[in-house]
Amino acid sequence: MQMSLSLFRERHDTSKKNTMTRFLNRRNFLSQATTGLSSIALASLLNEQRLLADSGPIRPDIDPARPFASRSAHHPAAAKNVLVIFCAGACSHVDTFDYKPELVRRHGQAMPGAESLVTFQGEQGMLTKSPWEFKPRGESGKMISELVPQLAELADDMCFIHSLTGKTNTHGPGENFMSTGYTLDGFPSMGAWTTWALGTENENLPAYVAIADPRGTPQSSVNNWGEGFLPAAFQGTQLSALKPLDNLDIPPGVSDQTDRATRSFLERMNQRHLQQFPGDTELAARISSYQLAARMQLSVPEVTDLSSEPQSILREYGADDSQNELKAQFAKNCILARRLIENGVRFVQLFNGAYQTGGEGVSNWDGHKSLQQQYSKHGPVLDQPCAALLKDMKRRGLLKDTLVVWMTEFGRMPTFQKGASGRDHNPDGFTAWMMGAGVKAPFTYGASDEFGYKAVENVGTVYDFHATILHLLGLNHKRLTYYHNGFERRLTDVHGHVIKEILT
Repeated sequence: MQMSLSLFRERHDTSKKNTMTRFLNRRNFLSQATTGLSSIALASLLNEQRLLADSGPIRPDIDPARPFASRSAHHPAAAKNVLVIFCAGACSHVDTFDYKPELVRRHGQAMPGAESLVTFQGEQGMLTKSPWEFKPRGESGKMISELVPQLAELADDMCFIHSLTGKTNTHGPGENFMSTGYTLDGFPSMGAWTTWALGTENENLPAYVAIADPRGTPQSSVNNWGEGFLPAAFQGTQLSALKPLDNLDIPPGVSDQTDRATRSFLERMNQRHLQQFPGDTELAARISSYQLAARMQLSVPEVTDLSSEPQSILREYGADDSQNELKAQFAKNCILARRLIENGVRFVQLFNGAYQTGGEGVSNWDGHKSLQQQYSKHGPVLDQPCAALLKDMKRRGLLKDTLVVWMTEFGRMPTFQKGASGRDHNPDGFTAWMMGAGVKAPFTYGASDEFGYKAVENVGTVYDFHATILHLLGLNHKRLTYYHNGFERRLTDVHGHVIKEILT
């Protein structure tokens, strides 16, 4: 009987514990469920009020009949326009903008820890100082090479980033990466993303223009200004001062009156066809492209005609230099870039350097074999025209609304290649700079190591670089997305942060 009573009590106690456990579990569940539902409700509220930074994609609402109509930014923008100066061929940072006194002190010595270092073209030789002297510039005292003395005069207007890193040491993929955020072909360029998001302020001109070097296109060619998977309308339009758009002139034997009548008739037929098929966005886009082409027949020749430029401007840019034809041609491209920005073109890419022709290092900044000889030709072509362009833009007040970006696909080694007098490719630390709307100046951000080999301070990626450019344009790089092949694609892939330290 005593055992039975004890067993009863034990079972009763167990039953009480189980009941209590069930009660606690129920209470815990309800508590957690309530918290979860509250979180969902709060997230929804924040999303509605746009208080969550990354609450979802923001895609532009584009009228197919007016794909380039000006559109609102995500947040207040510091810059309305962008001018990218792209030195193709990987311009050496340690010979231009990244001063390394240790290279001078240890010239001809082996780089510590680099005994087994093999890069793009093989074994490395000794540490090699720049053939050009670095001097302090402006009130800031920024050390810049004598290779670019006129650009150096603008040091107090520049914001330097000395700690960029890339993903490849090969030119084509490197150009792709700097222009599109991906090393592979087929992805939209910065300019395509920008014009897709924002349109333009002058619909009589292309929203996005690429000005190739007088020697030809860069190694990745049209990928640098391609639209990728974005609508085709947002591909960059290739122009140059020497060769404006093909087929803009009225054919011989066709009068102005006949041309106008023909275009008017075509316009009426297109509009009638569109009325029969309302909602056909592809048809509307095609009609829009024809209309833009017609408007460009009038606007493009006016913008590309440099005969109206005063002789003093031509002289300032070096466009009248009879001793250096290449510099004169590039200078005219620089004047064209300024005129395009002046006329409201949203995004302009100006290339200095083309695909390798005529021997290594002749057409671009790829100085493997004889860097001093090669760069002595490239430096003057870049220096005076670009310096004049920036001074001219500043004088005209264009830098208040324009962000200028100077970049190259990667840097170069602080050593010379074994058996050569040039530097190999180096994506582990290189330099870019910005000027104009929204960035601090004079300012220096990040640093490479004592030799200029690797980024070591405030190490940044190309994704960070792109995120910052989009931010200055009023665009959230995480939310500017395009749904493609099952992915929400963006310029910065799944990476990147805004470099807030350089912003005004």
